[in-house]
Amino acid sequence: MNAPLSEARSVVVERELPHPPQKIWRALTQPELMEEWLMKSDFVAAIDHRFSFRADWGHVDCQVLKLEPHRTLSYSWGDSRLESIVTWTLRPTATGTHLMLEQTGFRHDQPRYFQGATEGWPRFLGRLETLLDGMD
Repeated sequence: MNAPLSEARSVVVERELPHPPQKIWRALTQPELMEEWLMKSDFVAAIDHRFSFRADWGHVDCQVLKLEPHRTLSYSWGDSRLESIVTWTLRPTATGTHLMLEQTGFRHDQPRYFQGATEGWPRFLGRLETLLDGMD
């Protein structure tokens, strides 16, 4: 039985990026770009689309839950033991975009998943920033 959401933990990572939301959106939604900073995937920007992220260690099953181009992208992220939700929020600023990533749904008996997300997402966002700096 899943713990109530109030008992679940979240990982939040925020960045101020000197790029417009449209450019960041491309990196968040185009599989060939996603592969450069995150993982290989068969992502399609369509509500309810089921896809996976694949890496040497295995895969993560996902489903698109919310999609507001250039503003919000949310998808489930899990395996046989983890049921979480990843949400990207893009807010235009005077100098670019405020990007927030939130992954919710880590139960307290899942320290390995929580630790992995806590350490992994900042690295992935660093790779995203490098990719964005090199994109047109």
